[in-house]
Amino acid sequence: MVFGRKNHLVGLDIGSTFVKVAELKFAKKGNSLLKFGMAPVEPGAISEGRIMDMEGLAEIIRNLFKSQKIKEKKVAISTGGHSVVIKTINTAKVPEKELHKTIRSEAEQYIPYDIDDVNIDYQVLGDSEFSPDQMNVLLVAVKQDLVAEYIELIQMAGLKASIIDVDTFALQNIYESLPDNDPEQVTLLLDVGASKTSLNILKDNNSIMMRDMMIGGSQITDGLAERYGMDLTTCNNVLRGLADPPDGMADLLQSISNAWCAEICEVVHTFEANTNDERVQKVIISGGGGYVKNLYQALESELGIPVAGIDPFASLSVQDKQYSDEELMRVRLQAPIALGLAMRRVDDK
Repeated sequence: MVFGRKNHLVGLDIGSTFVKVAELKFAKKGNSLLKFGMAPVEPGAISEGRIMDMEGLAEIIRNLFKSQKIKEKKVAISTGGHSVVIKTINTAKVPEKELHKTIRSEAEQYIPYDIDDVNIDYQVLGDSEFSPDQMNVLLVAVKQDLVAEYIELIQMAGLKASIIDVDTFALQNIYESLPDNDPEQVTLLLDVGASKTSLNILKDNNSIMMRDMMIGGSQITDGLAERYGMDLTTCNNVLRGLADPPDGMADLLQSISNAWCAEICEVVHTFEANTNDERVQKVIISGGGGYVKNLYQALESELGIPVAGIDPFASLSVQDKQYSDEELMRVRLQAPIALGLAMRRVDDK
């Protein structure tokens, strides 16, 4: 199927260290990459998912669209962090017309905010394994003031937010499109961002466990800045392998990687202990923290399973060969959420 321009969206991933933008082309013969670009964000412009510098961020977004020569104004964006609650719940089977009221009533016990202050969405996952009279539902709740912040930002940048997704789902969206995705394997998608790490365990392309942890790449960049007196731009370049590492950095990376590994493995072991026969079979890493190779080694040693960095461009051809393999390899860990958002259509749920 060829999607018309009326359904076309640009993926816009607004992170605390970089803003990423992606535009795709869809066709019967395969999907292709039209545009991908990144721009650094000033420290403190976003804190714990909340926007601190509205005008500064809007200017970054405007300049990024201009530099990439993107004319489309409709965008898909995503949110994450403390203000987003994602949980699988069990609820009684009810007629579809009663489901929203039932979900909203059930949600109150899982959401640490006033129910009137959040937007709620949900997806029925199927019958409960515990009772034929119940079903599993994926519940998503986002604080309304957070949504309002991002809509205001997008409008200030001269764009229109057609879809507001969740970071974890956008990453899952692009992963499911990859040629090496084996849905039958229990897979941990591990997104190591600047200030938080998201864990999403999948089977049959369904989430069977999600968790956020407050660990991330800023622990490394802040450590480099404090220990060596480097500015944060240089610290980020060192982390991404674009600048020479200072002497003694290996010890810092190993220490932080070991701490990350311990927290991640605790979640994995808890998941496996609470399921009868499910075992995580591989780990796929994304995010800026994915440049830390010590983390791969630590996880492989502790879990005894393959650990690899994601390649979100694997299912895409490159329009007019405007990006080299080296360029795509350099940004592949930071690109997945923007690409996953760019796969969305205006009429998606």
